[in-house]
Amino acid sequence: MEYRNLGKWGIKVSKFGLGGWATYGEKVSDQKIVDHIVRTAYDAGINFFDMADVYAGGESEKMMGAALREFPRHTLVLSSKVFWPMSSDANDRGLSRKHIMESVEKSLKRIGTDYLDIYFCHRFDPETPMEETVRAMDDLVHQGKILYWGTSMWNDQQITEAQGIALQGNFYAPVVEQPLYNLIDRKEYETKIAPMAKKYGMGIVTFSPLASGFLTGKYDDGIPENSRMARLEWLKDRYYQEQFLNKSRAFKNLASDLGFSRTQIAIAWVAAQETVSSVILGATRVEQLEENLKTADIVITDEIDGQLKQIFPAEENNEKG
Repeated sequence: MEYRNLGKWGIKVSKFGLGGWATYGEKVSDQKIVDHIVRTAYDAGINFFDMADVYAGGESEKMMGAALREFPRHTLVLSSKVFWPMSSDANDRGLSRKHIMESVEKSLKRIGTDYLDIYFCHRFDPETPMEETVRAMDDLVHQGKILYWGTSMWNDQQITEAQGIALQGNFYAPVVEQPLYNLIDRKEYETKIAPMAKKYGMGIVTFSPLASGFLTGKYDDGIPENSRMARLEWLKDRYYQEQFLNKSRAFKNLASDLGFSRTQIAIAWVAAQETVSSVILGATRVEQLEENLKTADIVITDEIDGQLKQIFPAEENNEKG
């Protein structure tokens, strides 16, 4: 396993991470299966495990935390997130100081750890002053409850504002962004997020390298029952379009010519991008994770990169969702 610095910062994350979105506590409810998947990831060299309070209403943190407690804490880079509503209460949402301070305690308890290596603001909160959020995150670092903080799905202007407030107030600044990035979703990342990350020395940990399974080919002939797109209407609206189905079929031919699966090429391509620190993988079966990890040795040459970008040009990027 290759380990990469999180941007300009000293902490190192594995080239691939394991995430709990839409899997543990939802599609996978057997703790033994989660234990086996997490153990397989750890044995393969993965040290970065990504969670969020909202995933399965906290169950994902509990299940991953139970599996992760088997390993020495210093060998792990654990992250979670805060923003989305966790109840109907008016203050149990967003990035207010109140919600951040209360949410981190709940996440630490569910995961079973004293601190998080990275705590993400899961989305931008237009209802809370940026200074309030930055100061709250800074306080958590000083309290030792988190070591670094970051953003997820923030745009370049929002991150720039946070960086400016941190610099002006001598607060700890966000050091990492977690964006959506794959062969279909390229434009926003490549034109705005990647240049911004370079400017501030931020790390990038991407999610959904397979466009929620679309790039694997599993949707070529329809939407399988109990798949993510069958369960999540917004994903279906985002990806299940004729233009992307045609691209997926062209991608199949290219991957076949290269001697790999579409899954492996899609993951390897994201991991090969200069600004990417880690690619977060999702897995509901050990076999699925093992196939994904086989991408570690695939070299994306300039020729292959060019062929992929011909099939999936950034200017035709899917802007929905």
